[in-house]
Amino acid sequence: MKKKPNEIRPTDSPPWGLLTCIDLYECDPDIIRDAQKIRQFVVELCDLIEMKRFGETQVVHFGEDERVAGYSMTQLIETSLISAHFANKTNTTYLDVFSCKTYDPQAVVDYAKGFFQAKRLNIQVIQRK
Repeated sequence: MKKKPNEIRPTDSPPWGLLTCIDLYECDPDIIRDAQKIRQFVVELCDLIEMKRFGETQVVHFGEDERVAGYSMTQLIETSLISAHFANKTNTTYLDVFSCKTYDPQAVVDYAKGFFQAKRLNIQVIQRK
């Protein structure tokens, strides 16, 4: 059977990497507007999922359009990257954790939801082959 372009087929081989995308809604506005709290979150998350940080956490506030204005965060890790954007207008956090080292996506979800005090969320977990 010929494989179609972009067709997803299960394999027995382990994934090359794991991406967890978490949209956290109705977050505590004081937390997502605090650069130090965001840095604290990254350190604690990396400790929780046993990822070694590479360099300092970058946290930058920008956005001329009120719809997207807020902090953005990037943290290189030895096995890839953690990033997020914090939208002030909607008090939403868009968090991505990608690593070629395995980790527990549910641990990331639970920790992020609690830290940012989100009331609801949406999750996508993608295995990169």
